[in-house]
Amino acid sequence: MRVLVTGASGLLGREVARLLVRRGHAVTTFQRRPSGIDGVTDVRGSVTDDAAVRSAVEGAEGIIHLAAKVSFTGRAAEFDEVNVEGTRRLLRLAREAGVRDVVFVSSPSAANSGAAIAGLGAEPADPERAHGDYSRTKAEAELLALAADAPGFRVTAVRPHVVWGPGDTQLVERVLQRAARHRLPLLDAGAALIDTTYVDNAAAAIVAALFRMEHVHGRAVVVTNGEPRPVGELLAGICAAGGVPAPGWAVPGTVARAAGAVVEKLWIRAGRKEEPPMTRFLAEQLSTAHWYDQRETRELLDWTPAVSLDEGLARLAEYYGGRGAGGGSLP
Repeated sequence: MRVLVTGASGLLGREVARLLVRRGHAVTTFQRRPSGIDGVTDVRGSVTDDAAVRSAVEGAEGIIHLAAKVSFTGRAAEFDEVNVEGTRRLLRLAREAGVRDVVFVSSPSAANSGAAIAGLGAEPADPERAHGDYSRTKAEAELLALAADAPGFRVTAVRPHVVWGPGDTQLVERVLQRAARHRLPLLDAGAALIDTTYVDNAAAAIVAALFRMEHVHGRAVVVTNGEPRPVGELLAGICAAGGVPAPGWAVPGTVARAAGAVVEKLWIRAGRKEEPPMTRFLAEQLSTAHWYDQRETRELLDWTPAVSLDEGLARLAEYYGGRGAGGGSLP
């Protein structure tokens, strides 16, 4: 198949594009900077630009749309422009270009109001209850994408949950940097049970969705490893792989959520570009359970994770040079 992958300069987008190339598909990537991936045709541009998107979708049979503004903070207009209007533009121009199938890569936060999640499936996206502009705009974009599903133009939404792996700057690097400086607390003693997704598994599920479109079009699925662990145990495993001490101090979740809401507002008001040390959304993610029933997802996609959580942590340790907990320093 001729497949366009948007957002291929990120961790998950790169792995999706590489997997498609390994399986013999003709892959075009579309993002603002070079993807650095062998065997693809790079088209550089933004989903906010009509001409660039039109050029990227030309000749594609299928699209995997990962390009998004991903951040804990920032101006609401920026999230709307990229995540909502960018998706709207891509869908319109893809339909005009005769594209057959679109996989919209969403987020479980599109349907998460901040309450604990224990064994649920893919609940409907809800922008009104989503916390933060990232979650709100991913919910709005997912609703746009699924509403576009029609005969001859099939669309599905895949929500990979907490994707991580070697080279991850969104989760792993932040955990290691903060832990190394003793600035990473455990919220509510790290007891919340959460599920995550190793990057190879997330990529394989997303690619599976493109080729199982007859089973999943018009609906959303949540993808995880299906191995819930206490958040404290997960953070300790990441720290051990990176060679830094695990977090050893705790803060009540209610205190962190209140402080995160204040910090987030001050950060935006000050116009700071770097990620804040805590936000309300981040505090919720670290102090409430969020794990999902994967039985329906695996049946619909005819997919199971190939890399276990423990194998993923072993690969992470190899990436960081095999140093044990407490030894070495960040690269």
